[in-house]
Amino acid sequence: MKASDGTLRSLNWLNFAIAGMQAGFGPFVSVRLTASGWDAGTIGLVLSAGAIGSVAAQVPSGMLIDRFGTRRAMAAPAIVGSMAALLMLSLAPGFLLVLGAEVAQGACGVGLSLAVAALTLSVSRQERLGERFGRNVRYGAVGAALGTAVLGAAGSWISPTAPFLLAAALGVPALLALGGIHATDIATADRRTGHHTAPPPHARRTPPAPLRALLADRRLQALLGCVALFQLANASLLPLAATEFARQAGSRADMVTAAAVIGPQLLAAVLSPHVGMAAQLHGRRIILMLGLAAVPLRALAFAFSSAIPAMLTVQLLDALDAAVIGTLIPLIVADITHRGGRFNFALGLTGLASSLGASFSTTASGSIAVLAGLPIAFLALAAAGLGAVLVVWFLLPETVHLPAAWPAPSSGAAIP
Repeated sequence: MKASDGTLRSLNWLNFAIAGMQAGFGPFVSVRLTASGWDAGTIGLVLSAGAIGSVAAQVPSGMLIDRFGTRRAMAAPAIVGSMAALLMLSLAPGFLLVLGAEVAQGACGVGLSLAVAALTLSVSRQERLGERFGRNVRYGAVGAALGTAVLGAAGSWISPTAPFLLAAALGVPALLALGGIHATDIATADRRTGHHTAPPPHARRTPPAPLRALLADRRLQALLGCVALFQLANASLLPLAATEFARQAGSRADMVTAAAVIGPQLLAAVLSPHVGMAAQLHGRRIILMLGLAAVPLRALAFAFSSAIPAMLTVQLLDALDAAVIGTLIPLIVADITHRGGRFNFALGLTGLASSLGASFSTTASGSIAVLAGLPIAFLALAAAGLGAVLVVWFLLPETVHLPAAWPAPSSGAAIP
């Protein structure tokens, strides 16, 4: 049974609107605070508070959705909370106001991403799940690229507060798109997939497997290590490259940096659904390793060439890892939790690993760059990226065939 076309279209536009709204929390915050006289240390402090809010919300949000099935009920308040945080940032930037906005956004962003993944699992057919996650990435990438461009233009041509007001306004179409996802399509999830977590809690035929069984799963442990190493390598690659852009391009550095962001996002939008289909046809491991390999290749290229045209060309490889990671991580988590459930808890764990890896990346790479120079910092990031590939090669088995690592469901349960 296929979910209604209206529900699937609404899910597409929900991803688009959310990504455009989230673009308001990007570099525009630093620009706004710098223009208001904030020093770099204070800006870093409030941005770190947002990261802490995100880390703290990952696992509890996942457990909440798994337990109560609160997909739409979590997404709506998270959208409203993001809108409120953006409006707070548009006001006179007092320290406590900005701090509260960043913490709220960190938590709301996590709730939104997990709720959208849970909605996707519920409205997708099992054999099309990879493609569906790829379409989420496609619409999100286009929304982020267009949002960044429009908000940047508004900040330059209208006022410094315009990006936040426009981003907040995108919460309205996000709520409308959420309302277009029909409750009946969520309630009939078991007609499209045998995944334990896809139906609402009252429709699940067996209880979820114990938490200790999930935490002991070697596939999940390997995936968490892979995600942490990937973000350790990837999170600071572009920021470090941007310092080179600033040194060479001067006043044009913002334009060059924008090109380094928008180009890969648009290319990722083209690639993502094809990545999902390839993972359905050829398995998860090989596609995941191909995407992960783009990170050490970018880092090595940055280490040996600092010419801006070459760096921008190599940066297009970011489209491959963005498409693969955005599509494959929730898909592999869905494989691992297919029989035992707790999809959102496991996805929250991967988000936690990702956040921790990214946080350590910026600190470590910055320190290495100061002590030994940018090329050495890029080589260190390449080593971390290669580590992520090796973890998949040696420790993560193929998950598409759902190896029997979980206890078998009791009689009458949905069997994959």
